[in-house]
Amino acid sequence: MDSENLHKQDIPDRVRSSTSEHVQAGLDREIERHIDTYADRSNADITKRIEELDHEWDVERLLELNASSLAFLGTVLGATTNRKWLLLPATVLAFLFQHAVQGWCPPITLFRRLGVRTSKEIDVEKYALKFIRGDFGPPPEGLGIAAKATRAAAR
Repeated sequence: MDSENLHKQDIPDRVRSSTSEHVQAGLDREIERHIDTYADRSNADITKRIEELDHEWDVERLLELNASSLAFLGTVLGATTNRKWLLLPATVLAFLFQHAVQGWCPPITLFRRLGVRTSKEIDVEKYALKFIRGDFGPPPEGLGIAAKATRAAAR
């Protein structure tokens, strides 16, 4: 399955829709590469990868950490050194507001370019691997199991 097909399935997500097509295609190819890599692996290997995915930070969590860290830093510096530092938490709050309303803010572009995925993208890989492992019944035989698993998980 190629990344164009995964992208066309349009996993509903505001962050995905505001990510550039080039970056999104790269992220989708990475999902497919992982699924293809594990399609012929043992259940133990697949289980280990699923456990890794359970601990992967998604873009929302990273944005929350980034925003809270910068807001806290700006507040402390504003209270202890110079009030101009209070512009930092004000800017961070404006970005969070923009993200809540539009699903996008400037840090999202950077995070996506760095390969940080949405929770839904992580789930697509996770459930495709569970499909391959046989969690939902015996997986179908033959070529293309990774593509079938990805398609099923993206729905």
